[in-house]
Amino acid sequence: MKMSWDIEDNLQKAEALVREAASQGANIILLPEFFQSPYFMQIQNYDYFELAQDVNDSSYIRRFQKLAKELDVVLPFSFFERAGNVFFNSLVMIDADGSIVDLYRKTHIPDGHCYQEKFYFSPGDTGFKVFPTKFGKIGVGICWDQWFPETARSLALMGAEILFYPTAIGNEPILNHDSMAHWQNTMRGHAAANIMPVIAANRIGQEDEPSENSSMTFYGSSFISSEEGIKVKEMDRVSEGVITHEFDLTAIGKKRISWGVFRDRRPEFYEAINHMDFSE
Repeated sequence: MKMSWDIEDNLQKAEALVREAASQGANIILLPEFFQSPYFMQIQNYDYFELAQDVNDSSYIRRFQKLAKELDVVLPFSFFERAGNVFFNSLVMIDADGSIVDLYRKTHIPDGHCYQEKFYFSPGDTGFKVFPTKFGKIGVGICWDQWFPETARSLALMGAEILFYPTAIGNEPILNHDSMAHWQNTMRGHAAANIMPVIAANRIGQEDEPSENSSMTFYGSSFISSEEGIKVKEMDRVSEGVITHEFDLTAIGKKRISWGVFRDRRPEFYEAINHMDFSE
């Protein structure tokens, strides 16, 4: 999707894309991170806190709950959450009957030029979540979460059958680097290592903040990876639209067992993941 400051237009466009995906047979439909608005985290602006909504009183969530129920689809729904005086980068899993399965708050919060999320969001306090839905057990990480193998492995150990990552990523103005291939390869590695499909949905288009001379171009390239890390579907960098693919999660579950990568784990030797002593 390409987003503008016409929030109602963004919502209408998202709904149309969900309907298009459902018409193609999709059961679980992933929209990009913060599809309701432009990526306002480019800059620090207190006015943008007004965009946040309470999970229990969100017109956006209620709207897409009705849509999920109408279409009999599961919708991982990314949004800007206000919880009292604290703000989170969050996602609710809307099941095919329109109910909310649970809430996840983004664990890893980036901070850098044009990705100034620490200004807006507290680190998530929910821990990783696997959502039991009508169409499978879904693990979700939000954007920056996708760079951490610990996220994917934790979700796999918690029983996920498929991983979804709503995303907002584009050019790196300071680094002068095109990270698209690196971005895809990281998640494809999660798919191969955990033997489960991975799906990522990104935004497209140039988004400007004239007041602070800031601009980003988001490179799309949304993709679907098989459980072996092979891209089975991919979008380009500039087009809006949908891609779909069908997986047999039962068959993939049998493959995951047959490979033995979980059977042969040795967590007692993985202490370095949680603790590193650099003293001499």
